[in-house]
Amino acid sequence: MTRDPDDRLVAASLGLPEATGSRRMDWAAMPREVTARIERLLGSPVAHAISQRGGFSEGLAARVLLGNGKGAFIKAASSVTAPAVADFHRREIAVSQRLPREVPAPRLLDAYDDGTWVVLAFEEIVGHLPAQPWQRDELDRVLAAVTDMAEVLTPSPMNEAVLSKPRLGGWLAMADDAAVRGRVEKLSPWAANHFDRLAALEENASLDGATLLHGDLYPFNIMLSGDRVFVVDWPHAWIGPRHCDVVTLVSSASLSGVDPRPIAENHPLTRDLDPARINEMLALHAGFLLRTAAAAGPAADPDIVAMMTALGLASLRWLRNTQP
Repeated sequence: MTRDPDDRLVAASLGLPEATGSRRMDWAAMPREVTARIERLLGSPVAHAISQRGGFSEGLAARVLLGNGKGAFIKAASSVTAPAVADFHRREIAVSQRLPREVPAPRLLDAYDDGTWVVLAFEEIVGHLPAQPWQRDELDRVLAAVTDMAEVLTPSPMNEAVLSKPRLGGWLAMADDAAVRGRVEKLSPWAANHFDRLAALEENASLDGATLLHGDLYPFNIMLSGDRVFVVDWPHAWIGPRHCDVVTLVSSASLSGVDPRPIAENHPLTRDLDPARINEMLALHAGFLLRTAAAAGPAADPDIVAMMTALGLASLRWLRNTQP
């Protein structure tokens, strides 16, 4: 039997890489003047701090227990050592301050930006990430929450001026970058054979819409607490078609062996959609992820590159399965 050269796309399950970012900062390594400022923000000294190892951003992510018995979740980054993350944090402050309370997101308690350090203090959510591979009851809960979230966030409650541009597309840029294109085509011979179609899907894609989208809706940005679903980490929010977040989420669920097509055919945000709109989103999503992963230099976090590669190939797999 001849082996399919694109077996990474047709395998029953690629599996979500277990490792996440490896460049977190410990609370103990934070400058004392910064932790003192955090304590002033929260109105109580920090009695205990547990640095969180998951996630992908450089900088601090820590759960803190205060002397007054309250808890909080702290994110911080330095513009000197992690300028991109600091800018993400600045944008997340702007977004979080404007999210309606009906949105299932942790409340921003306070924040500051002294030009070097950017700090966010959120209410602490006691819960857990969705199990991977996905358990279907948890996936159904999250899919229902995404539907409700789209209702609350249409029309968008905030102006585009405070938001990022959608992190989508890459096939058109790869047309003029032979080295990156070659690396992506090695990852996916199917993409190599359908490059012009992928570029056309990107070029003709419509991103018109009025919904505030999370823009990074993967399992590692979701918390389950009791019967509630919380969506965390909003720096990449943008305004566009209301189906985009659910397509991203369901595409990533295919890494658990979940067939995304019947979900899309029945979900309220996608069931009445022209299939061409889903194909466009899949192409845009895969293009961004695979181009970014392929262009990453030797200093890039290998865990992030592996995650982006897996998620990009998952979107290509769904797209491939829609083609005649």
